[in-house]
Amino acid sequence: MYNLSYFKENNADVVIDFMKQHSFAMLIGVDENNKPVATQVPLLLKQRDGAIILEGHMMKQTDHYKAFEKNKNALVVFSGAHTYVSASLYENKQQASTWNYMSVHAKGELVFLNDEQLLQLLNELTSHYENNEASPASYKHLPEDYVQRLSKAIIAFEIKVDSLENVFKLSQNRDEKSFDNIVSNLQDGDAEQKMVAAEMHKRKDEIFKK
Repeated sequence: MYNLSYFKENNADVVIDFMKQHSFAMLIGVDENNKPVATQVPLLLKQRDGAIILEGHMMKQTDHYKAFEKNKNALVVFSGAHTYVSASLYENKQQASTWNYMSVHAKGELVFLNDEQLLQLLNELTSHYENNEASPASYKHLPEDYVQRLSKAIIAFEIKVDSLENVFKLSQNRDEKSFDNIVSNLQDGDAEQKMVAAEMHKRKDEIFKK
């Protein structure tokens, strides 16, 4: 990970909120032949006894399932809005252009859960993402035989996070005029550029404290 102190978010609550907002994350592991496997999965983030717990499910008999059977070490990458930043926006334009982005890396051991825990997780996941108890797609409204068939093909897991790193690279290393130029330019861009601009604007006073 890009490890420069001025690109780090030091507020743990901000990092956790970011993970919750970008919870369709990349789950990465390594199989018994040291080949990488990866899949994107929706996750629930919980805090238990001071630890961060990530819960999700995956299909059985897939490359990532077989990999985590042999090697429990997992990396989960949470990614947010990102954009190219041209050096033409800097006061000193004779420098390298760059990329602004926000990312959190969570590491820990993946543990598979039992059938009862799977059904509980499916209920929680559906309720969380539907965000509407009356939705006909809510877990409690699904036919029991359908749930039983579905649950035979998937397995729940949890990861207790033992390492959490982040990069919130938002031009904190630029002078104030260059910073303002970048924000102004991105505000007129596409949706992701606008999101990066909004995040930069929100942080400006902290970055350029008088």
